[in-house]
Amino acid sequence: MRRKLPWNTGWYFAKTSEIPDGIPEGWESVTLPHTWNAKDGQDGGDDYWRGTACYVKAFEKPKLTDGGRAVLELEGAAMTASVYLNGVKLARHEGGYAAFRVDLTDHLNNTGNLLCVLVDNGKNDRVYPQKADFTFYGGLYRSVSLILVPAYHFELIQDGTPGIRVTTDVNLEDRRACVKAEAWTCGGDCVTFAIADQSVTCPVADGYACAKLTLTDVRLWNGKADPYLYTARAQLMKDGVCQDEVSVRFGCRVTEFDPQRGFILNGKEYPLRGVSRHQDRAGAGNALRDEDHRQDMDFIREIGANMVRLAHYQQAQEFYDLCDEYGIVVWAEIPYITCHMPGGRNNTLTQMRELITQCFHHPSIVCWCISNEITASGQISGDLMDNHRLLNDLCHRMDPGRPTVMAHAFMLEPEDPLTRLSDLAGYNLYFGWYLGEPAQNDSFLDSFHAKYPDRCLGLSEYGADANPKYQSSHPERGDYSEQYQCLYHEHMLQCIEDRPWLWMSSVWNLFDFAADGRDEGGNHGVNQKGLVTMDRRLKKDAFYLYKAAWSKEPFVHICGRRYVNRCEDETEIKVYSNCGRIGLFVDGKPFAARDGKRIFVFRVPICGEHQITARCGGLSDTITVKRADSPDAGYVLSGRKSIVNWFDREVFREDCYSIRDTFGDLMGNPDTAALTGALMKKIRASRGEVAESASKNPALQKMLAGMRFESLLSQAGPAVSGQEIRAFNESLQKIPKNGR
Repeated sequence: MRRKLPWNTGWYFAKTSEIPDGIPEGWESVTLPHTWNAKDGQDGGDDYWRGTACYVKAFEKPKLTDGGRAVLELEGAAMTASVYLNGVKLARHEGGYAAFRVDLTDHLNNTGNLLCVLVDNGKNDRVYPQKADFTFYGGLYRSVSLILVPAYHFELIQDGTPGIRVTTDVNLEDRRACVKAEAWTCGGDCVTFAIADQSVTCPVADGYACAKLTLTDVRLWNGKADPYLYTARAQLMKDGVCQDEVSVRFGCRVTEFDPQRGFILNGKEYPLRGVSRHQDRAGAGNALRDEDHRQDMDFIREIGANMVRLAHYQQAQEFYDLCDEYGIVVWAEIPYITCHMPGGRNNTLTQMRELITQCFHHPSIVCWCISNEITASGQISGDLMDNHRLLNDLCHRMDPGRPTVMAHAFMLEPEDPLTRLSDLAGYNLYFGWYLGEPAQNDSFLDSFHAKYPDRCLGLSEYGADANPKYQSSHPERGDYSEQYQCLYHEHMLQCIEDRPWLWMSSVWNLFDFAADGRDEGGNHGVNQKGLVTMDRRLKKDAFYLYKAAWSKEPFVHICGRRYVNRCEDETEIKVYSNCGRIGLFVDGKPFAARDGKRIFVFRVPICGEHQITARCGGLSDTITVKRADSPDAGYVLSGRKSIVNWFDREVFREDCYSIRDTFGDLMGNPDTAALTGALMKKIRASRGEVAESASKNPALQKMLAGMRFESLLSQAGPAVSGQEIRAFNESLQKIPKNGR
């Protein structure tokens, strides 16, 4: 029988591409999981180290049965890995997010062995991802194991296969499920499959065995209500003796996608309302422990979401298992993102093949995403379309039971043929943050749905950054305040609820995550659209808005607890709760009560320090506010001021250009275009490589063209100072319109 040995200890690490013949002195002793970018990948500057590093481990030859094999399993090596045993190169794997295995047996020494794994996260033109708004951590950042199997065993090598595959066909009317169980083997006579109280023995032919069973009175995997899991076991027999055994858990469910009714689970409408998740956290990078995965799931369960978009790559099996166990529906995808690389076609196909092979059995997964915002930094080419067609066909061939989907950048026109290539559509919309107003999300979705009523549309991303340091009584787009993030999400939540035909929606993001190319919002190297900070210590106020909408656990939360010093005579107190009536108390005395749904707003006079308490039955929450004589500078993003305030006393010459002209008008005049282009280049530089690439997108330029330039500047943050903007405007005011 097989044995799986944890191999996370006894490793040594150095940033070198040289293969040593022993463990060199001075190398760092590390325990896996490990990444070399845990710090520099999160501190901004877009200068984290990307290159080749070496991990080495010395070990004695394991005891094997006659003809047995020793197989190395690496659950995640980012981004490219080459495996050497005793100086001999045994394998190379390109792709940092899927597991892969290497047979070590034929190159083992009887005494003393040295395993070396070169891991490379450097730039290239063939392995995805290469351009995206997140840090590409390098390292052996998931667990490593040594699997010992007898001579006759279930297949281990091909695409990291579990060796067994289970496909279900459920009839909801008679509660029966036809189950097809398949296994791939290295030798053996027959395989015995066992599910529930049934077992079937089938012969092995050419390394393959297949059985069909029928489950009666089947218990469905029914999302959060009842995420029931069956276990399928397979035993490989030789001459009547069991040689090897594998098992997977699976669920019986029926999924449908309807352009008008949205997502349907087991015959009932089941709107998918959830969050997205990156796999990193502060101080650890992507080298997560099992307890980290469990804690992330706890946040998802607390907020009440019923789905999660696992972006933008294959994530740890531990997390898919948790989604299975708790009934959280999953959108799964590969990192074919932002920029199409003609040399990367095979890599996209390999990563998709590995994703489906390794994750096929998870009932939580309902779709395969073949790309994300792939048009963000370039035009659609024939090669890009061909690449997507091949991926789409591969998914259908490997898994006819799950549809394909793409997440499109908001600047991709719905009429584009790319939007019709996959079975389902998703759009990443950021009106109200990067540009425009929140209401433009509504009009975009309505326009798409009206024009293409037969296509299933989802809202795959939407969000707004917030740094909990920043607070405002007059929030506006681009101020990075918690208050604006709340207003944005209040609008978006209503937008989603008004459109039940959206088959899914996913907040971007549940957690802040590292994007080393970013330098904005008072934080270096972090995308701050999360509802929870990257260290998981602080839930931003907007977290509780969704909890009020999705969770059945009663609670009361007062927003603005970090907004203590307030320089107004009357202040707004906002409460999020899933209770129907909230009573407000000021300094222990009843103040007012409100009936409502989720959002309860009170206006409270303040003259000193006050204790504000919100109550519903036995539930309560309390904050402290103080009347201040002047605004607290710590609540405002340094270097950011209202554009209106910069120029409110100045008279603009209407016959000359100014920041109040549209971006399109400024770019339409050679003289103003030169000035505007230079300033925009500086702003983009603070947003990293992806922003620079997206600037070349003609559809985005078309959207920006109608916006007043002062609106764009309001989100520039510290990238440009007030003095620079004033000087820029003065230069524009010297350039006459219409050539005068």
